[in-house]
Amino acid sequence: MTEHYFDALEQKIDRLIHKIDELEQENRRLRDQEGKLREERAQLIQLSNQTQGKVEAMIQRLKSLEQSS
Repeated sequence: MTEHYFDALEQKIDRLIHKIDELEQENRRLRDQEGKLREERAQLIQLSNQTQGKVEAMIQRLKSLEQSS
């Protein structure tokens, strides 16, 4: 095998290592983003449930006022 073959192989290996590093960084960013989105989703679900409870309470109060009139 020639020196040229080994140089070409070394370059390919270097490119693969670089690509792996890029993919690992992207993977970390995506996992961080996923964690933030999960937290945001949980907060939105909690807010939605609170809002639903308040709306139901207002409806009940309105019904009570209507019946007492």
